[in-house]
Amino acid sequence: MTERGQRMLKCTVHRSHQLSAESIAKDLQTSCGLQISITTVHTELYAMSFHGRAAASKPKITKCNAKY
Repeated sequence: MTERGQRMLKCTVHRSHQLSAESIAKDLQTSCGLQISITTVHTELYAMSFHGRAAASKPKITKCNAKY
């Protein structure tokens, strides 16, 4: 992947954090004309230190444990 492609990938990820690798690949193919596979997107994002993480689940606040 070229440096320009890497910059475009980074810009796309910063614009929307919740895009999947498949939608990122499609976006780069339509907007930039880059022919990029989903595996390449995964590899490049990992190299750029973008790692997918699930948010920690938090307990709901009830009347019993809420402080007024």
